[in-house]
Amino acid sequence: MESNSNSGNKFKKICVFCGSHPGHRQVFSDAAIDLGNELVNRNISLVYGGGSVGLMGLISQRVYDGGCHVLGVIPKALVPIEISGETVGDVKIVSDMHERKALMAQESEAFVALPGGYGTMEELLEMITWAQLGIHKKPIGLLNVDGYYDPLLTLFDKGVQEGFIKPVARHIVLSAPTAYELLEKMEVISFFKLCGSVFILEMHCPFFLYEHYL
Repeated sequence: MESNSNSGNKFKKICVFCGSHPGHRQVFSDAAIDLGNELVNRNISLVYGGGSVGLMGLISQRVYDGGCHVLGVIPKALVPIEISGETVGDVKIVSDMHERKALMAQESEAFVALPGGYGTMEELLEMITWAQLGIHKKPIGLLNVDGYYDPLLTLFDKGVQEGFIKPVARHIVLSAPTAYELLEKMEVISFFKLCGSVFILEMHCPFFLYEHYL
């Protein structure tokens, strides 16, 4: 099923962090399905937390139904909590959360966070930290659905203002309100990093500013 042969795509596999709950508003479910559609349109495989409920269930089902490969990674302890009914694609059951995150990162070329709770944010922040430390150079994006992540982005800005986050490291995280805009940003970043160049991309892509951080 994994036939990502379109040379125009920057990514073959993207890891999506998201909630095991759908949230109180339909806009969050719609965003998960929209991101799934974008992955299918770009022939990108999905790596995710392995659950069949909440936003995880929605995006995994959409990507699978669209003919792209789906890999779920879930700790044994969460199987009875986050899996309800049949799973889709391949599901790997691992021993703990640490192994889950390591395998998801290993299997992915970029990371996207949909709205979610503590678990989603913890996974996101670990990938940001790894990028800051130079452990990986993979793009990280926040799908900021209806301003859900505005307070977190404001906190990052506060960290810069107070001297706890380097200004250049603030640009590790990309954000956009729609899946299309976010993936476009991430693909452009991936291209310039692949070229091994340091760029201020505002002239090339007026919708955002990026500074190389490694």
